[in-house]
Amino acid sequence: MTLIEQLFQAANSIEVNTVGSIYKMVLSMVLGAIVGFERKRKGQSAGVRTFSLISMGATLAMLLSIYVPQEYMGLKNGDPGRIAAQVITGIGFLGAGAIIQMKGSVRGLTTAAGIWMVAIIGMAVGLGMYWLSVIACLLILFILVLLERIEQHLSRGSELRIIRIRCGVILTDISAYRTILAEHRIHLNNFYVEYDYEASETRLNLIVLVKETIDYIQLFSEFRSLFPTKSITLANQLSI
Repeated sequence: MTLIEQLFQAANSIEVNTVGSIYKMVLSMVLGAIVGFERKRKGQSAGVRTFSLISMGATLAMLLSIYVPQEYMGLKNGDPGRIAAQVITGIGFLGAGAIIQMKGSVRGLTTAAGIWMVAIIGMAVGLGMYWLSVIACLLILFILVLLERIEQHLSRGSELRIIRIRCGVILTDISAYRTILAEHRIHLNNFYVEYDYEASETRLNLIVLVKETIDYIQLFSEFRSLFPTKSITLANQLSI
């Protein structure tokens, strides 16, 4: 048997060995780096190094989970559910750290999902499921790159905005605002209300999906005619 054949056999062995472990760690590092590069390209704080470390860490956890019973309990296949089960829980903390919440605007959900998925890929590499890991990595890139372009194409001409209205009354019903939005073909994604009972004020944040050609002056004029209005502010969701 040649050296290459021996290395190939060691890399694909179900038992944990040095050659196979190094191969799995390198492969998980590469797959994690590929996904991390795409995230970094989008300006996310979690990039190549973060995703590579997460993928490698998950692989190492899986290898340890197999190695411990293999060497110390005489079980050839080990119990990959022991240490590996804790990886899923631990990754949740990293994912939560990637999510940024700003007054109704949430960013980082895609990155958090990518972190979770890369950890699973690392675990799959640790189990020797190489082709499945590579295909999963390619599918992640398909989702992050190609599906994003399709999504942008479908929503072309539309933009997400927040309309902040400050009224001099306590509002208990916003159906009038809904009616005006519907007349202008504006989709209301969500809304948030803040009451100031001492000043008898209502601060209403309307998160809407609008066309670029919308006449905001006419829209705000109709809003102002509904209730005593102190101010109306238009904001980009990412700027507040």
